[in-house]
Amino acid sequence: MSQICAFAGRNLERDVGGNIMRKFKSKWKFILILLIAIFLHINLSEAARIKDITSLQGVRENQLIGYGIVIGLAGTGDSSTNIFFSIQTIASMLKKLGLTVPANEIDGLKFKNMATVMVTANLPPFARSGSRIDVLISSLGDAKSLQGGTLLLTPIKAANGEVYAVAQGPVSIGGFEAGGADKGVQKNHLTVGRVVSGALIEKEIPFDFENKKSLRLALNQPDFTTANRVADAINSFFKNNIAFAKDAGTIDVLVPDKLKKSVVKFVASMEILEVSPDTAARIIIDERTGTIVVGENVRISKIAVSHGSLTIKITEEPIVEQPKPLSKGETKIVPRTRITVEEGEDRLLVLPKGTNLGEVVTALNAIGVSPRDLIAILQAIKAAGALQGKLILI
Repeated sequence: MSQICAFAGRNLERDVGGNIMRKFKSKWKFILILLIAIFLHINLSEAARIKDITSLQGVRENQLIGYGIVIGLAGTGDSSTNIFFSIQTIASMLKKLGLTVPANEIDGLKFKNMATVMVTANLPPFARSGSRIDVLISSLGDAKSLQGGTLLLTPIKAANGEVYAVAQGPVSIGGFEAGGADKGVQKNHLTVGRVVSGALIEKEIPFDFENKKSLRLALNQPDFTTANRVADAINSFFKNNIAFAKDAGTIDVLVPDKLKKSVVKFVASMEILEVSPDTAARIIIDERTGTIVVGENVRISKIAVSHGSLTIKITEEPIVEQPKPLSKGETKIVPRTRITVEEGEDRLLVLPKGTNLGEVVTALNAIGVSPRDLIAILQAIKAAGALQGKLILI
């Protein structure tokens, strides 16, 4: 009986110990998974898709421009002193429509309901004939408003002089103007408008995308570290050395043999990969507006900063002098100016070596610096050689 009890006790001890060990291992396994998830979340939160930080070479927009006429304005078109181009354009258009204007009467024509405009648009990549794009209309003469106008048929050309689209349609300016003889009210800019889907693409830009054996990615912000990370991400995903960082702004990618007939699928798989872009330490300063943007990689060496403020107050307190009794003098106002100078308390702040962005901002805020003062302090720290980063004034 004692042997049976001892055997049962050993089995119970083994089972209890095993459960405890299993629970212990399960607990640490859960903690490990939690830490990995937190780490991945931190990395992914700082990552960006390849399609957002690069562009595919050859896949870009092309700018188009044209000259046209907007008609149907309510007397807000070009004045008679700026109507020459409009008259010539209208006469040429009417001639094409079968109506000839005598040459001796062209100068006598007056149109207050039309305006000369420049028409601009961006032709997107892979745009096909028959597709429509928006066009921007900008007054060329001295028209007061394009409100209610209609753009006549206008060819728009590329830099090579070839016509790639034609534009026509009602102009939307997103504003208005109204008023009387004395006062008026105006909302938004009235001499620039848009014709939504107003341009019809007539000619395509040839681009053989399916037969590409290699592709080239261009970084929006050239950086050696980021270029190397992009190449590593592509190679890791496709499990093949097909991407090579050529320089700080270019990554060459070879199309795998099995995807040469599906280049679109290959690009779609590649551009959604996430990479953590690296940025140089920069401080951007706009002295006109007092705007300061400091990058997270900016560091400073150990340095002492002293900040003081000087306040000058000038107030005018005029004094009224009355004339003497029984005199014929007049009351006089004698100006009196009070000037008060207050100099703030200087404070010396020691910033330790390797201070990061948050610590710099916290320390400088502690001594009460304004954006204008911060600009001067950052310039002084840079001049002292203690700022590890590029200071850029815009």
